[in-house]
Parts: sequence; C-alpha cells; structure tokens
Amino acid sequence: MEKKVFSTKQFVELALLVAIILLMAFTPIGYIKTFGLEITLIVVPVAVGAVTMGPLAGAILGGVFGLTSFIQCFGMSAFGTVLLGINPIYTFIVCFVSRVLMGWLTGVIYQGLKKIQPIRKVSVVIANLIGPLLNTLFFMGTLVLFFYNTEYIQGLAESMGASGALAFVVAFVGINGVIEALVCFVVGSAISKALQVVLKSN
Repeated sequence: MEKKVFSTKQFVELALLVAIILLMAFTPIGYIKTFGLEITLIVVPVAVGAVTMGPLAGAILGGVFGLTSFIQCFGMSAFGTVLLGINPIYTFIVCFVSRVLMGWLTGVIYQGLKKIQPIRKVSVVIANLIGPLLNTLFFMGTLVLFFYNTEYIQGLAESMGASGALAFVVAFVGINGVIEALVCFVVGSAISKALQVVLKSN
C-alpha cells in the first residue's frame, strides 16, 4: 500500500495555511509597505508549513505565495507593475520561482538540522529564521540578475546612492529585511512548535 504524501490532518493544515496566505496577500495584513522593500509577513505561513510538513509542503505554499506576489504586479504593486512592463517572464521568475525555492529549501534545511543532535532542540527556531532570509536572498538575487541593468533599477540605485549591485541590495532591503526575519523568527517558531505538538498528539 502506497504511503500518502500528506496525512488527512496535514492536508487540512496545508489547506488552512493556503487560506491564510491568500487572506494575507489580498488584505493589508500581509505586507507592511514602507519607502523601501515591503516587509512580507506571508513568509510566516510558508515557513511554518515547511517545518511542520516538509519540503514539498514548503514548495507548494511558496508557490501560492509566489502566485499572489505575481498577481500583485497587475496594478496592485507599483514596483511589480513596472517590472512586469519591462519583462513579464523575468518578473514571474522573481515573484514565483524564488518563493518556491525558499519554501522548499526551508523544509530541506529543517530536516537536516533536526538530525544534528547538538542543535536539534532549536532547529525549528533556526529554520523559521532561515525562511525569511532565503526569501530576501532569492528575491533580491533574481531581481539583480534580471533587472539590475535596466534603466528603472539603475535609476533607483542612483537615487539611493548605491554604486554597485551589492550596495543596491543593502540599500533597498535595509532594516526591512531584518524586521521580516525577526517577525518570522518569533511568530513562525511559536506556531510551528504548537502545530508539531498537535500533529504528534493526533
């Protein structure tokens, strides 16, 4: 008899996390808009799913996150709308592919960390910190790779006084990336641990 990819309870959890992502994506609670990069709180449910259900769930949730991010480019996000106008395919990679990789790798890294005895007890916390860091890394990495030499990004870099790609990333992300990581670190860790207890008890 073939083993199910997800148990019934995991499937319910996955559906719940997808619903949370959709709610966060299309309401103000998913993004904190600032003068720089938006603080993306949607990383939290993606990381939670990756930790509690594994890399496949992380990739699925990352994909849902990525699709909502790409949809935002159709007039809902000024920055995304400009990128879409420059190159739709590259914009899709920046929005979607980077988030799938983030969710999948968060799950893979967590599964590796929990096998290391000295850090097993804090592996959930580390994974929930890694999630938002990977999100920023992949998003900014693909953004620089595909759009850095465009007139639009060069104009942004010049306005920030950034003389190179690395300086642009640091200036663009700024304190926002730190806040995003801390939020996921605290909230994601607490939710992940709670869900793990619930799933094990059932």
